[in-house]
Amino acid sequence: MTPVQILSGKQVVLGVTGSIAAVECVRLVHALRRKGAEVQVVMSNAAAGIVTPDALAYASGRPVITRITGLVEHVTYCGDGGSAALLLIAPCTANTISKIACGIDDTPVTTFATTAIGSGMPVLVVPAMHHSMFRHPGLTDNIERLENWGICVLPPRIEEGKAKIADIDEIVLASERAVSEKPLAGKRVLITSGPCREPVDDVRILTTRSSGMMGKSLALQAFRLGAEVTIVHGDTVPCITNIHASTADEMRDAVMSELTAWGGTDIYISAAAISDFAPVPAEGKIRSGKPAKIALNPLPKLLDTVLEGYAPFTVAFKIERNPLAPAKALLKKGVSLVLMNQPETMGSATGDYQLLSHKGSRRISGTKDEIAAEVWEQILSEIR
Repeated sequence: MTPVQILSGKQVVLGVTGSIAAVECVRLVHALRRKGAEVQVVMSNAAAGIVTPDALAYASGRPVITRITGLVEHVTYCGDGGSAALLLIAPCTANTISKIACGIDDTPVTTFATTAIGSGMPVLVVPAMHHSMFRHPGLTDNIERLENWGICVLPPRIEEGKAKIADIDEIVLASERAVSEKPLAGKRVLITSGPCREPVDDVRILTTRSSGMMGKSLALQAFRLGAEVTIVHGDTVPCITNIHASTADEMRDAVMSELTAWGGTDIYISAAAISDFAPVPAEGKIRSGKPAKIALNPLPKLLDTVLEGYAPFTVAFKIERNPLAPAKALLKKGVSLVLMNQPETMGSATGDYQLLSHKGSRRISGTKDEIAAEVWEQILSEIR
């Protein structure tokens, strides 16, 4: 299943409440529809005073529900056997959170929430309010109550004294996770991604052309499929745990620290271009204008250390022009899957890989997101 297919054909009911963040909902509706979702908007009166129902009707292509009528819309969409796959309440005010937690349904949105919770369908709540309101102990208790009911509450961004609504990309990702079958639920996934940067002197580094796109795509797809994901790299990926590392030593320390803390991991993906060599850094700056020699010292293989110490289900990447022998050697060493690619794939938004397992090999190609989805399908077929 490719990432775009998770929401494709699914009906998402978007509940909009009276936060100023409601102005973001036109963009949110567009983002959900780009992923293939059919969006039905339901609004409280307070929300309709901030963004007009007509604007969201235009964005969604459907009439907006602003009151419950004799058609019992809340049951049609969110009742037993209802047509919706997800109730997404974004933005969700402190008032609405507390009403939902107490079973009060005096607005169209809270009536939809009561019905959805009672029917057991997925509910995703995205708070937005002033920070002082978000810190209220009663609200904290009510959020905890919702989470104990199995409702996902997507944390806000704390900025400028406000608990701002999560980024659109995060809301879409959390929605994809909410409607997926979560075949990786309960699994820990640890991923290394991107380039390492080894200092040559005070201003220069030795690195590779790796962009980290493949590692990010693998991490995001694992999140969509329900895993608890940690990625070690030099960047930031939404919705998952990011551990920043620049050099090979930092990456090694971070990975081993995580494995020690967890007592291992279920799945380890070595997608980073981890440095095989590190120079002895020169003091100051190597002066230009004259030939310079840089001594490169070999570094220990992190992959070997992980396999020897913890032996998780391991996915490795190998850059080779043609021969399969180096990739097959990794399988003999204990690696579960190997993706062999050529140098041109590094830094590119697309790729062409040879995927090798103990069961055989096949070629996969496409965007990095599409490749990540295929890799996870292969992993799931191996671990089931």
